[in-house]
Amino acid sequence: MAICAGAAPEHPPEGRSAARPDFEQPLLQARGVVQARKQDAAAERDHEAQCTPQGDGDGATFVRTCFNGLNALSGVGLLSIPYALAEGGWLSLVLLLAVAMICCYTGVLLQRCMAASPSVRGYPDIGALAFGAKGRFVASAFLYAELYLVAIGFLILEGDNLDKLFPGTSLRVGGLAVSGKQLFVVLVAVVILPTTWLRNLAVLAYVSASGVLASVVVVFCVLWAAVVDGVGFQGKGRMLNVSGLPTALGLYTFCYCGHAIFPTLCNSMKQNDKFSKVLVICFVACTVNYGSMAILGYLMYGDDVKSQVTLNLPEGKISSKLAIYTTLVNPFSKYALMVTPVSTAIEERLLAAGNKRRSVNVLVRTLIVVSTVVVALTVPFFGHLMALVGSLLSVVASMLLPCICYLKIFGLTRCGRAETSLIAAIIVLGSLVAATGTYSSLKKIVHEL
Repeated sequence: MAICAGAAPEHPPEGRSAARPDFEQPLLQARGVVQARKQDAAAERDHEAQCTPQGDGDGATFVRTCFNGLNALSGVGLLSIPYALAEGGWLSLVLLLAVAMICCYTGVLLQRCMAASPSVRGYPDIGALAFGAKGRFVASAFLYAELYLVAIGFLILEGDNLDKLFPGTSLRVGGLAVSGKQLFVVLVAVVILPTTWLRNLAVLAYVSASGVLASVVVVFCVLWAAVVDGVGFQGKGRMLNVSGLPTALGLYTFCYCGHAIFPTLCNSMKQNDKFSKVLVICFVACTVNYGSMAILGYLMYGDDVKSQVTLNLPEGKISSKLAIYTTLVNPFSKYALMVTPVSTAIEERLLAAGNKRRSVNVLVRTLIVVSTVVVALTVPFFGHLMALVGSLLSVVASMLLPCICYLKIFGLTRCGRAETSLIAAIIVLGSLVAATGTYSSLKKIVHEL
């Protein structure tokens, strides 16, 4: 996530596809309040929390944006996808493809909503354009909550895998002894902290490239463990597990929960009229990677696969160690991408003077990292937490809000009967996934506590 150093520009940056006349003029005339809201302080702060500093007119290239998009969509979900398949059964792979197509389509809807008005710079602005101040609040709440919980999931993942890699590790500081997962969660947070101070997506793209490469390497390591290290493909699995479908759908949706930062990625591009092509490339590549990992992990371990497939890998093998080491790269490369919008929204409300800006940035981001550590130590259930994020927050941010806002902004007559029917079906499906998946995930978390 990159941040805008100053006020949001009055016009779209060069390269942005201009809003189509048949959309923009009637829309803005019917919503004159939107233009007035451009001067509102809260709107300006949300603009700054969502856009990229481009004082020199530069932005991220097409390739860099693809890396950022791939990094946003791939990562920790890759480790839980075999567990999701085990929960739903082989036939649930159809649902994985359906979720991928739906989320790609709703990503395009977000881009269209952004093109409807030059005042739209981020996800909260889309909510404001559609429903005013209440829309801004709802969009912001779900966006920031999703990103925050995903960041917590990163820390839990790191702690679990490092504990498997170095079992029995402990550290004593004064009279306090810390060991196992708790120790590694804290150490990882210390290492990740400096990446949260980066303020430019063009810079983060280099870190994102390492995360994308890591996702591919992990899949090959799991394949190596099966073929060369003797694990084999012994897990037959089930064709369908109806009771596990809510969890499976929640985890599948979590794998594609990049919508919260899509507007930021779009704004960061030099030529953001090409953002729809970025979305297609990212979703196709990630679906191939996710599908490969799901099939491999489920064939190897069947219903015994754990919430992170790396925890199933045989100990002492080079492939297992490489997979875990590589897994550790993803949270390092993605954590800053997740927490930057949250921290920036807080910073813009706390700044007392311009000359204190940098110190406030560092303080706020450090406190956010500390808070995620505390929650990760309190609720260390990776699979259940990610299913909850996917079922509730990701479904709302990735399926429901884009569809509802799009219908509100453009109206039923402009959308057409076929598109309206498709959007309505997505809203119904998303609502069912949210209701059943949230209940199932909360029930499991409470049981574990």
